[in-house]
Amino acid sequence: MAEIRTADTWRPSYARVPRTGAGSSGAAGGDEVAAIRILVTGGTFDKEYNELDGTLFFKETHVPAMLGRGRCRLDVDVETISMIDSLEMTDALRARIVSRCREAAETRIVITHGTDTMVTTAGVLAAAGLPKTIVLTGAMIPYAFGSSDGLFNLGSALSFVQALPPGVYVAMNGRWFDWDKVRKNRNTGIFEESSS
Repeated sequence: MAEIRTADTWRPSYARVPRTGAGSSGAAGGDEVAAIRILVTGGTFDKEYNELDGTLFFKETHVPAMLGRGRCRLDVDVETISMIDSLEMTDALRARIVSRCREAAETRIVITHGTDTMVTTAGVLAAAGLPKTIVLTGAMIPYAFGSSDGLFNLGSALSFVQALPPGVYVAMNGRWFDWDKVRKNRNTGIFEESSS
């Protein structure tokens, strides 16, 4: 499958849906679909397994392969910002994520992020007050393992980003949460609603 590449983005060649401005619908039947930007920051989503020493490491993002496997028909641009574990996320990187969201022409943005500090990054994005719909998602198991929740979470995030109003959200385990009403339950390994 051919793909279109630029210096920092990837777009599948099959996603040639006409772009429109904010507020367009993504309904079936030939309606135009608003473009979506996916910002990749690493996290468990993109970890690889070293069979020789048993460690996890980063090589390149799996998001384009995931979009292809999921037969995505959305107009999506993928941009890699970093490839790190979210425990290594810094204030400078969070500022860069905010900046890329602000500069993006798209008003619908999905961010792949490690689950340990996802809610912290969501809070920084919310404080920026951008008039865009931003959905953060991640995975508990690396996509490369084959049994990952990442593909499901990415598909859910792409659906939610089209349906939710402007704001910052977290999408995990088939649910969406307001950024300030969610927490990662480290005992169960799922995200759940919190009082704040």
